[in-house]
Amino acid sequence: MKTLVIVIHPDIEKSVINKRWMDELKKSPEKYTIHSLYEAYPDEKIDVAKEQQLIESYDNIVFQFPFYWFSSPPLLKKWFDEVLLYGWAYGSKSGYKAGGKKISLAVTAGIDEEGYSASGKYKYTMNELFRPYELTFDYIKADYKEPFVYYGIENDPSAEWIESSVPMYLEFLDSL
Repeated sequence: MKTLVIVIHPDIEKSVINKRWMDELKKSPEKYTIHSLYEAYPDEKIDVAKEQQLIESYDNIVFQFPFYWFSSPPLLKKWFDEVLLYGWAYGSKSGYKAGGKKISLAVTAGIDEEGYSASGKYKYTMNELFRPYELTFDYIKADYKEPFVYYGIENDPSAEWIESSVPMYLEFLDSL
């Protein structure tokens, strides 16, 4: 079963981890389909019907993005607003087209995990900060799975550190 990985990165060429993950996924097109929102929609004009058809075509969907400003890049919010429509994603008898699909997040975070704790720099855990996503996916009756978070890019952006993320990410995707 193939996994759709929707990448939301406004400047993927300058990315350190997200670009590396994309490059790795491209080696296994039989397992992963990569859909980069900023590459598909540089003008941010989303083809809603195309996006809905894409979601309907996969049972496993992962939203991959860098975590900044305690959220995602803005195109993901726009995507939610425009694609997850009444009558398709929720409500009415014909809604819930994403219902039952396994959906998760794969997120890169700048600081170490301890910074996202009650006693840490940001006071909240990532799971607490991800609640709006969890609620969104619950609302559309998707099967929300525990997210994958790779912490600490600001601390150690070495090639070795980046490479150590790849097998963990692939294992996460394959476990969906």
